[in-house]
Amino acid sequence: MTTTNLTATTQPPSEEILHDYFICCLSRELSTQIRREALTGKAKFGVSDDGKELFQVAMAKAFQKGDFRSDYYRGHTLLLALDICSLEDLFAQLYADSENDPFSGGRQMNNHHATPLIDQAGNWISHLEQYNLSSDISTTAGQMARGIGLAFASKKYRTAQHLDADLFSDKGNEVCFCNIGDASTSEGAFWETINASGVLQVPLAITVVDDGYGISVPTKLQTTKASVSKVLEGFREEQGGDGIEIYTCKGWDYPSLLEVYKKGIEKVRRTHTPALFHIDELTQPQGHSTSGSHERYKDKARMKFEQQYDCNRQFRLWILANDIADEEELAALEGKARKQVRDAKNKAWKRYYLPIELKWREIMEVYERLVSQFPDNQRAQKCLAEFRDFITPVRSEIFANVRRMLNALRHESCQEIEWLREFAGEVKDVMQKRYNTHLYSETERAAIQVRTIAPTYADDAPLLNGYEIINRYFEQAFKNHANLYAFGEDLGKIGGVNQGMAGLQEKFGEDRIFDVGIREWTIMGQALGMAMRGLRPIAEIQYLDYLIYGFSPLSDDIATLRYRSNNQQIAPVIIRTRGHRLEGIWHSGSPMGVLLGGLRGMHVLVPRNFVQAAGMYQTLLHSDDPAVLIECLNAYRQKERLPSNLGTYTVPLGVPEVLRPGTDVSIVTYGACVRIAEKACDMLAEEGISVELIDVQTLLPFDLEQRIVESLKKTNRIVFLDEDVPGGGTAYMLDEVLVKQGGYQYLDSPPVTISAKAHRPPYGTDGDYFSKPNPDDVYDAVYSLVHEAEPSRF
Repeated sequence: MTTTNLTATTQPPSEEILHDYFICCLSRELSTQIRREALTGKAKFGVSDDGKELFQVAMAKAFQKGDFRSDYYRGHTLLLALDICSLEDLFAQLYADSENDPFSGGRQMNNHHATPLIDQAGNWISHLEQYNLSSDISTTAGQMARGIGLAFASKKYRTAQHLDADLFSDKGNEVCFCNIGDASTSEGAFWETINASGVLQVPLAITVVDDGYGISVPTKLQTTKASVSKVLEGFREEQGGDGIEIYTCKGWDYPSLLEVYKKGIEKVRRTHTPALFHIDELTQPQGHSTSGSHERYKDKARMKFEQQYDCNRQFRLWILANDIADEEELAALEGKARKQVRDAKNKAWKRYYLPIELKWREIMEVYERLVSQFPDNQRAQKCLAEFRDFITPVRSEIFANVRRMLNALRHESCQEIEWLREFAGEVKDVMQKRYNTHLYSETERAAIQVRTIAPTYADDAPLLNGYEIINRYFEQAFKNHANLYAFGEDLGKIGGVNQGMAGLQEKFGEDRIFDVGIREWTIMGQALGMAMRGLRPIAEIQYLDYLIYGFSPLSDDIATLRYRSNNQQIAPVIIRTRGHRLEGIWHSGSPMGVLLGGLRGMHVLVPRNFVQAAGMYQTLLHSDDPAVLIECLNAYRQKERLPSNLGTYTVPLGVPEVLRPGTDVSIVTYGACVRIAEKACDMLAEEGISVELIDVQTLLPFDLEQRIVESLKKTNRIVFLDEDVPGGGTAYMLDEVLVKQGGYQYLDSPPVTISAKAHRPPYGTDGDYFSKPNPDDVYDAVYSLVHEAEPSRF
């Protein structure tokens, strides 16, 4: 798009244009100070908006209350243009000021923004009365999945006549603005999102921020034809068809930027046609970040171009050329911007550091008195010397030194030592609340707080296949929860490959239960964005093996959302999948160790059958926590009694169930391995070995009431069983029971773990038998354990 000469009717008033220029100057000075604070050591690291101010000012004019942004690690210009925060707020995050950073409470580095979507009690607040910033992540292209989900929620609100959307949507008119650096468009998540948005037709406005480099790597080494918009031409909307709109504009061209965002966003909002805005010829006046200088990888010609086509410089020249202001007026605005930023920086630093400095000096006086009382204690002398050498210590440095001083004086006693102990205890409590809270919900709706209702059975309760039980449960759930949606591969029309939702699309409509393509990353993103906007999605991944394709948005975004936003944003998604005991390398995965390591912040539920699964789904639907629930692949046609209160009863999370009592050994397992263990228990009973069989039911959370330790106190021997690789789920359970819960002290024999082989299971019955635990393996391991302990008995 070439430079546009705005007409008298479309050009903003002069006052507005000059305000836009002031915002650009304000943002540029902020970027300069961010770099300076990082390089002088007052901040740890800095990323900023220099060279990328102008398009955000234009974008802000199209951004309405109720809209959402899904961004990466930049974007403070938009916040200034929309007056979302103060300069002091932005500096507070730069300094990791946990008390004054409104975006993350000191948990995220600068330029990772968020606005509250809930109050501190976990209640939704109105999204329509504010500009909404979804909590940013640094994962390259990671914001794309969340972006399509936030936009997809608008589509659902536009078509849903049955929902009360007063807090969340005005007839689906909300646009999601998703920004991405040009180099990150090389990531698969970008292409998956582009394709999905064109198919779904959602109000997603993607801005590609193109400064010609991915840190130091030029675009020609990143993108075919060195232009993402050219490559995307095949996605362009055609008359009467789906696809996306594509706009291109120079990042230094103020009139064209105003025009392209105004017209483009109007269409996105009205028609839900997604759009890509390729904003190129942007610059990096200070390089990518504070980690290095761009002079290392740009030649003189490029450096000259960047000086000439700096967007702020070109905006200034345009203002002068159009007689909107003169040099003196612009210089005054520039000076005003510099003063405001520097004043805000000083105020933010003082607000953050003065309490630390005062405490540092107070402790110094205590140290002086201590050393005078114990002049021969060399370790105390060393602590004092280190304390004096501090220049601008942070709290952790002060606290670490205090701990060492207390260790040095642990055998002494005086008033000053007691004061230091009290100080250390207070700091530990405060820092626990600042940095170690809100991984999971702490509200009344936390999953672990949901009231337990046991299943009840009529005397003539019918025996049904597992898939029939879960199908009947889902029918009840969709009747009872108007905001419940379900989607996944083969889920809609045929009701899932295992028939768990068979017939439900016909009953509740294609709008609520629907099929999607094979694109796990954006399935997770759809669920995330919907859940952030008040809907309750059940997103299905056909097999647990395929969850790896969607693991990044689960691990980086969903699992961390509540924590990284400091309890300001939530996404109570339910990820439904199935796994464990099927044959073959590609459909029998049970990578529980991967999930346990990467999904802290989500619950991981592993029901042994579908009566338990239904109760767990019911618990989740009454909670505000996200979870992954893994159904047993080989249990869909296992017969189970149908509870008479299906759709009402719940299964508590973190509460193991003792399936059969015993006295000789405890077997701890879950999921499909429960049936393996049950067969082994029958075999062992013939030998006179009494096994206590325990189903943990959930791995995250794990045995909150320490029921397994109570079993171990009785049996004094324990076996951990699952079909993960060695060192995976069994090692996790062993650590939880023996180390964290102190179960080691009740052992009379070494603990035993039984897992699958390290390789993936081969195809076929023979391969499965010799690769995964079977009843004979469990029998042999348990018999050896008790025989070694009591050879005369066995």
